[in-house]
Amino acid sequence: MALTTTERTRPRTGRRDPVFLELLAKFYRGLGDPTRLRILEYLLEGEKSVSELVDLIGSAQGRISSHLACLRQCGYAVVRAEGRHAYYRIADPRVVKILSLGQTMVQENAKRIFACTRISS
Repeated sequence: MALTTTERTRPRTGRRDPVFLELLAKFYRGLGDPTRLRILEYLLEGEKSVSELVDLIGSAQGRISSHLACLRQCGYAVVRAEGRHAYYRIADPRVVKILSLGQTMVQENAKRIFACTRISS
């Protein structure tokens, strides 16, 4: 059966679609770094400037900015420019739910996750 023009140009979002699965994996990789998770934890408290995050986390400004760029690209954080300063906040209320769900699952499965040898850093 031939696909219509609309079906060929419409992005597929099925669970088995390899392009969608690659995007989903990239979305989850946005959470795959402890520094990015720390940044999000601080942003849960409210909007923060880059310099505030640098002070809170204790990493170089360039490193924090790189992590913030990743968080923006994945849709976890948004930026607001004010003069020469950039202020970041959680992009979507669902981010709070994602983080909360992850924390709960880790608490419930910490021993198994810690013992997992298939997770690479």
